[in-house]
Amino acid sequence: MRNILSEKVQNIKPSGIRKFFDIVSEMKDAISLGVGEPDFETPWHIRDEGIYALEKGKTFYTSNAGLKELRTEISNYLKRIQNLEYNPMKEILVTVGGSEAIDIGLRAMINPGDEVIIPQPSYVSYEPCAYLAGAKTVIINLKAENEFRLTPEELEAAITDKTKVLILPYPNNPTGAILEQDDLEKIAKIIIEKDIFVMSDEIYSALTYKGRHVSIANIPGMKERTLLINGFSKAYAMTGWRLGYACGPQELIAQMTKIHQYAIMCAPTTSQYAAVDALKNGDEDVENMRTAYNQRRRFLMNAFKEMGLECFEPYGAFYVFPCIKEFGMTSEEFATRFLEEEKVAAVPGTAFGMSGEGYLRISYAYSIENLKVAIGRLKHFVEKLRKNS
Repeated sequence: MRNILSEKVQNIKPSGIRKFFDIVSEMKDAISLGVGEPDFETPWHIRDEGIYALEKGKTFYTSNAGLKELRTEISNYLKRIQNLEYNPMKEILVTVGGSEAIDIGLRAMINPGDEVIIPQPSYVSYEPCAYLAGAKTVIINLKAENEFRLTPEELEAAITDKTKVLILPYPNNPTGAILEQDDLEKIAKIIIEKDIFVMSDEIYSALTYKGRHVSIANIPGMKERTLLINGFSKAYAMTGWRLGYACGPQELIAQMTKIHQYAIMCAPTTSQYAAVDALKNGDEDVENMRTAYNQRRRFLMNAFKEMGLECFEPYGAFYVFPCIKEFGMTSEEFATRFLEEEKVAAVPGTAFGMSGEGYLRISYAYSIENLKVAIGRLKHFVEKLRKNS
């Protein structure tokens, strides 16, 4: 019988994140610090709006691009928070999470053989989505000594005459790194000079701890060559609602909408009604969650300092990325032993690219009580390794 499977799909490795959670789900008294999902529940007023939509029978398809009211609120939000102006009818598309926006954005831009630059460590979906779109991926290995920021020198060295898109993953998952105005201005200069496009994944933009997030679309000359991707999962604790959005030039959004039209139809209707309320009335909720995350971030940084574990200070998202090179193990070996011996799951840095070797991603989207127990176990594990070395 003929092989029914696509060679291209078979060549994609499964996500390196899932392995540890399959194990931890079967393990008694285990603590997971690996999932990139807020521990907060969706705020009640947002849930109420979703419930109300169901009670009123608002269960039909919306327009392909999303509810007009929601696109208008997205436009208002971006104007209010980031001083960015997008036409809600022509330059905004509502998607099934930020992940769909990444996928269809790449498919709408890439011709076979085009190169997509991906700084790593970064979100696991970028590389396979670019590959499935027909691109050749060019990896930039970010460095801890640069706080995992993309430097203009690294970018310029990666660009060829086939480069079409740079994926800009900041605030960064898994490192928590951010880019500030000065960083963005230097990068933008090269992007404009080399005439390439940017996919800016800003899903963690509301969760920064060193001043307000700046989008590369704010830099003069960049809005017209930027696809801005964001969503509701992280800032509003709405992961299961599956709702994101893309903002960009009208001609690109039109082509993305065409793919979305055929593949998805529209994002979940109930989620869209709830998201309108999130944008209108959710600023205080976001600030409360951001404050809690910042408290946890400071707790972890202090704990690492006390146990002598090297870790640069992250100012975005809800992850820390400690260095475990001193123990002479791969990230995978360290994470596996940590889970087996101390019953704590963390993600090997290599799940996010080979430049994550020697690091561990720890999420602080967990209660401070859970974090204290987990860090106590990490301290015990580290002391045991040092004693036996």
